[in-house]
Amino acid sequence: MPRSYRHAEAHLVSRIGWLRAAVLGANDGLVSTASLIVGVAAASAKPSEVLVAGAAALAAGAMSMAAGEYVSVSSQADTEKADIARETQELKNDGEAEHAELAQIYVERGLEPETARIVAQQLMAKDALDAHARDELGISLATAARPVQAALASAASFTVGAAAPLIVVAVARVPMMAPGVVMVTLACLVLLGVAGAKAGGAPPWRAAARVTFWGALAMIVTAGIGRLVGTVI
Repeated sequence: MPRSYRHAEAHLVSRIGWLRAAVLGANDGLVSTASLIVGVAAASAKPSEVLVAGAAALAAGAMSMAAGEYVSVSSQADTEKADIARETQELKNDGEAEHAELAQIYVERGLEPETARIVAQQLMAKDALDAHARDELGISLATAARPVQAALASAASFTVGAAAPLIVVAVARVPMMAPGVVMVTLACLVLLGVAGAKAGGAPPWRAAARVTFWGALAMIVTAGIGRLVGTVI
């Protein structure tokens, strides 16, 4: 074995923040917009009315996703900052107690008490706050909440997802409009599931089947409601 060996692995945990927001946004854009289009079309609406409804759904949905994601992740970020501030003050006021607390965490994970004490001492000498944030609070820079990043990822991915069924409405003839939206949406959901799973290192076809099932169910339900409302009106 060489004297100096660098063990490099491609870990994917750093993608959690933006990947979750992007997959959620694209899936929501596809499913909500396609379902609305299918439901409105089932109510015997004119193609222009269907297109307007779909475009409104895209604009409103993208803004809603961005705002909701920003508020949600900002709340998480505020909690993390408050915990970091509290831990900073505790380290300043009573460093020895914090050292003992960190050592006890390592003991509970399986280290011998003396080894745990030495590890805690060395880690705190390098960066005490980072050691306590990671091992006591469970906060890591790789997975820290980033509200703006999550909001932009959600809005952009929602727009991309919603654009697919809208393009079908714009170019397809009336008899094939609703079936075309359904087929394109299901195909996009399969691709989305596979792409999201591969980006996160998960089994692709299970994710594809999951998102496709729920997308198909949503379109079936809204089509039924649209047909019922159209018949009544």
